[in-house]
Amino acid sequence: MQQGHDLGRLIRFSQRDDVWRERLASVLDEHLLPAMEEFELDFEDLEELLGEQVPWTIWGCAFEDFLSRRWDPDGQNIIDVYLKRRGWSEEVLNRAYIEGLRDAHGSLHEVTDVKPGTSMKLRDLLTGAEPVTVREKSATRSLKQWDRIAVRIVPVRDHHVISGGLLPFSQEATDLLFEGLRDVLQLRKSQELRLTEEQLRNCAPLFSSAWLFTELPRILEPQSPQLANTDGEDLLFHQLRFPFAKGVLQSQVVAALDKVTGLEPAGAKLWNWLAPKTGNKKGQAQKKKAGLAYGTLTEGGTVLGTVEIKGKALILEVNSEERALRGEALIKDATGDLLRPPLTKIQTVEQLMREREDQTDESFDGADEVPPETLRQITLEHLDRHYRETLDQPLPALDDKTPRKAVRTAAGRKKVVEWLKYLENASAKKVGSPMADYDFGWMWDELGLGDMRQ
Repeated sequence: MQQGHDLGRLIRFSQRDDVWRERLASVLDEHLLPAMEEFELDFEDLEELLGEQVPWTIWGCAFEDFLSRRWDPDGQNIIDVYLKRRGWSEEVLNRAYIEGLRDAHGSLHEVTDVKPGTSMKLRDLLTGAEPVTVREKSATRSLKQWDRIAVRIVPVRDHHVISGGLLPFSQEATDLLFEGLRDVLQLRKSQELRLTEEQLRNCAPLFSSAWLFTELPRILEPQSPQLANTDGEDLLFHQLRFPFAKGVLQSQVVAALDKVTGLEPAGAKLWNWLAPKTGNKKGQAQKKKAGLAYGTLTEGGTVLGTVEIKGKALILEVNSEERALRGEALIKDATGDLLRPPLTKIQTVEQLMREREDQTDESFDGADEVPPETLRQITLEHLDRHYRETLDQPLPALDDKTPRKAVRTAAGRKKVVEWLKYLENASAKKVGSPMADYDFGWMWDELGLGDMRQ
């Protein structure tokens, strides 16, 4: 612990009296017991699964909750009792921290600005209070803008610090926490989630539970995400190579493909195979499997696959067995005897990723010959082009709307803000890469959202 933030005497004091020891044990049970009973674990198991430090961080969250509570019948608080009896033994700064911790409440905060090794600005996502700048050294070296953390902000004389019980919250943990808070407060999904400080004090154990119920299943039962395409079909990448029949010219095959409904030209010898447009979106949604949907969208619709002519062959690429069968029939019907039967290459997601990693490694064999600043400039220019194109592409995260169209409504602006935060946060975490230095400010400004980046 940092000097001035030592709770050792207070911890020992709370263990000397049977009443306070039992009260602390009851608070610890509220934070830890639901998850440990659900997954049939004890505290030592948590150390083995989460590492030695993490369970003690959760213990610290529970202890800080215990320090802020008042107990019947006369509203006793352990810090008040401790300072009355042993306050003389504490240094001035440490006493100020302990007094601040008594009155602080836990909440979920968003990191809006970071000065590594010095300070960071935190926005309370649950009270709507104005952002607060806190002095902090160690955490600011790893936290990035738009990270979310559960922690207590503690006033200490003329500045603020954070408490020792800090838990990083993923989007999944955030969603679980918000769901739990809505249940406790009996709020509908349409109602804004805003809590008073007293409500947050009463809900403190939910933060530990949400974190544990997110992290423990991930460790105990690691699962690959269920990947499917937009038709709900298992991802299995197929490449069908149709050799030209003897004497057939590229122009003949191009002429045949240009007549096919559903093939949209995407280049001189390249076509996108598009799904037929239908208004039955509800029916389509029911077909999809739970998990991640993999697909490509254009302004013309969902891309089922690509068709390309290379040399003396036509190549069809799709991402499922079902589409491979449909695509093969489509090509045969369109070209007749211009093509011979296809040779098929099939790859799983893992195989395709390994192949692309190998290709990337080969492409960077000579990377050391490129000056670092030149490589950085090339990367940033590529990102500029990529993100400028992205602003005009429909995105699943925005209900298949382009960012420019989504910001036209209040609900759409909210989704675009979350999307931009996700991009910026993910990029900042690529430490050592030029991507970590990319400035997304122009995207916020171009979409008219610059004032929401604060």
